Amino acid sequence: MVVHQNQFSRFYKQLSNMTKLLVLYYSRNGSVAEMARHIAHGIESVADCQAVIRTVPAVSTTCESTESDIPDSGPPFATHNDLINCDGLALGSPTRFGNMAAPMKYFIDSTSDIWASGNLAGKPATVFSSTASIHGGQETTLLSMMLPLLHHGMLMLGIPYTESGLFAHEGGGTPYGATHVAGSNNELPISDNEKALCIAVGKRLAEVSSKLKSN
Repeated sequence: MVVHQNQFSRFYKQLSNMTKLLVLYYSRNGSVAEMARHIAHGIESVADCQAVIRTVPAVSTTCESTESDIPDSGPPFATHNDLINCDGLALGSPTRFGNMAAPMKYFIDSTSDIWASGNLAGKPATVFSSTASIHGGQETTLLSMMLPLLHHGMLMLGIPYTESGLFAHEGGGTPYGATHVAGSNNELPISDNEKALCIAVGKRLAEVSSKLKSN
């Protein structure tokens, strides 16, 4: 019995020492959700780092949302505790007229209590997005997500030009964050280059967050 208790104690200590990175996204047609999974893969390629994937419910302009706390499929809806307990954040949304989508904005706008506590201050963050066209507002959408995170005091991470994928002539990829060009009918799959950049930014977020947590 003592052996079992010691094993449980070691397991619990290992879990408590894990660096937890929240991958929070809204996705309408699936592209941003797939990017989130690739970013999570990059996160978990770093030792002792765990990706926690969450989404947000849709909102309605005509009535209050009737979404439950648990979606029918996919990851759970995010709570404020997910933000409070994370060591770093990857935030993703499709573009809506060069801005983040309303469901993500709605959730971020509800975090004033977290801002007041300063809980996110000093934690690393990165942003990612998908657009229908290569000139569809990728970078402004990324910037729109950065602004509230900067108000929270988070440390923004982009993609350095040491990643060769930033020099590709097709598809997404910006120094501000990972992006994907989905096509007007969402017909374009995530390319190998876009996937590699998602993995790279996830790995970078995990490495920086892990170093900051250990200091």
